Amino acid sequence: MYFVRHGKTEWNLQSRYQGAGGDSPLLPQSYEEMNLLGKHLSKIVFNHIYASPIKRARVTATTINRRLKKHPPISLLSRLEEFHLGKMEGMKFEDVKRLYPEDFEDFRNHPDLYDPKEIGGESYQEVIDRMTPAIVNIVQNNPEGNVLIVSHGAALNAEMNALLGVPLADLRKRGGLANTSTTILESQDSGKTFQLIDWNDTSYLNRKLDETDLV
Repeated sequence: MYFVRHGKTEWNLQSRYQGAGGDSPLLPQSYEEMNLLGKHLSKIVFNHIYASPIKRARVTATTINRRLKKHPPISLLSRLEEFHLGKMEGMKFEDVKRLYPEDFEDFRNHPDLYDPKEIGGESYQEVIDRMTPAIVNIVQNNPEGNVLIVSHGAALNAEMNALLGVPLADLRKRGGLANTSTTILESQDSGKTFQLIDWNDTSYLNRKLDETDLV
């Protein structure tokens, strides 16, 4: 399973929360970077591509697919959407930190303590509980071969760490995921357990990352 975070958007650059209900245009440079990723993956044969239906992920999936030698079908799955972030969506990080300091701190650093009732969002466990059945189903529908899964930074970070057996309190300790990054996991027992092959690879982007790249 090749997990890809979508290309960088205007709100990523502006350090704004997007969430499942917010979206902003992909940056012009992002199309170049998606093409670089497609070229990087072009020798790999994928059975299928699965993507979040949110535009920034959907466009990333279709752009990468154009650069692959074989063009697998793309399925859009709502279970692969980003966190629903309620009132935080569209807000700058610094404003959330000022208005909702506890939510800001816990969302970033204490997943086990994050309680989004005040902002009207999803908890880490709720995101994991909706994403895991989708990933297990993908594994079972593709018992051999590779799949590409295009989703979102915070949701992928939570879900992949959970698949690897990381406790809820430690989900953020592996570090953030960059836009247009690739993380590879495999399962050899129909989705019962998962092994990490590579985390947050961006070697093909030919540039240094900055703080607005990582979630």
